[in-house]
Amino acid sequence: MSHGAPEAATKSAAYLTSSSPLMPTLRRYEPAADRYESMPYRRAGHSGLQLPSLGLGMWQNFGDSHPLAQSRLMARMAFDAGVTYFDLANNYGVPYGSAEENLGRILRQDFGSLRDELVISTKAGYDMWPGPYGEWGSRKYLIASLDQSLKRLGLDYVDIYYSHRVDPYTPLEETMGALDQVVRQGKALYVGISSYGPKRTAEAAAIMRDLGTPLIVNQCSYSLLNRWVEDELLNVVEDEGMGLVAFSPLAQGLLSDRYLNGIPDDSRVRSGRAFASSYLTEENLEHVRTLNEIAKRRDQTLSQMALAWLLRDPRVSSVLLGVSRPEQLEANLAALRNVEFSQAELNEIDQHAKEGSINLWESSSSAE
Repeated sequence: MSHGAPEAATKSAAYLTSSSPLMPTLRRYEPAADRYESMPYRRAGHSGLQLPSLGLGMWQNFGDSHPLAQSRLMARMAFDAGVTYFDLANNYGVPYGSAEENLGRILRQDFGSLRDELVISTKAGYDMWPGPYGEWGSRKYLIASLDQSLKRLGLDYVDIYYSHRVDPYTPLEETMGALDQVVRQGKALYVGISSYGPKRTAEAAAIMRDLGTPLIVNQCSYSLLNRWVEDELLNVVEDEGMGLVAFSPLAQGLLSDRYLNGIPDDSRVRSGRAFASSYLTEENLEHVRTLNEIAKRRDQTLSQMALAWLLRDPRVSSVLLGVSRPEQLEANLAALRNVEFSQAELNEIDQHAKEGSINLWESSSSAE
């Protein structure tokens, strides 16, 4: 059963004059006329901004360590499928900042006349440059970082600017004040937070409401094996008029078929990129194998079911895809072909969608 992979190869070939997997040569880009016909869009909380159900995350695979032509190809394929949301942070890519630089190149080469059809976000909070002003949530860092991001992207503004993590050392009023300031300066249209737990989310939302610049989204890790947002945060997000953007929806690749029969040589475990072999416990793998059998009965891959499952909740505004190859992108987009679940399916999934101790961002989300 293909689950969309051969179709992906056919679709990617339509963009190429040379099909070399390492050095593809791209045709002149003409966006698909039917790009808005199959992608469902969801409100970001109570805002007027609509996000595609699936967005394109650029954390791992859009830096200088990956061929720019392949990144261009995936951006084209995503946009032609209605994926209008490209998500970044200041330190995405190897080296830091290279994902923003590369998206800037892609925008100039392929999307110059399409800026108003795109939602581009970036973030600041983690380490970006040396010294005391190069991380966390001070006004100095957040505003300087956005100025740098705009230069790398070649843009006058981003659509969403995020505080990337809770800063336990800076007053929340200062961090939120910086977000308010960049909106008033026209450098960002909307603002959000990332990996903020329930208490800090409510506090941040109250501050921003008083300032007149409401937070519209909280971007958090969420998957079948990482369900911490369900304990309280989803209710807080809803009460505060925000939406939730889910990242790491495949638990860093654990919710795919890659680890069902061992650890592949090209996996993130082998390369040491943001994935520890300690996550591959027999308990986690047993849950993954059972979830994979449920997905097969739905005529989906495990990855497709994992993405569709997140969209079962209307409080989730968008789910970010992290892909390294065009065929992965096309296969993940095919999740939208079946996003309905019977109650029996949800009950069975709940028996195996257990916490896998894989929340890499817990230090922020649990900060008081």
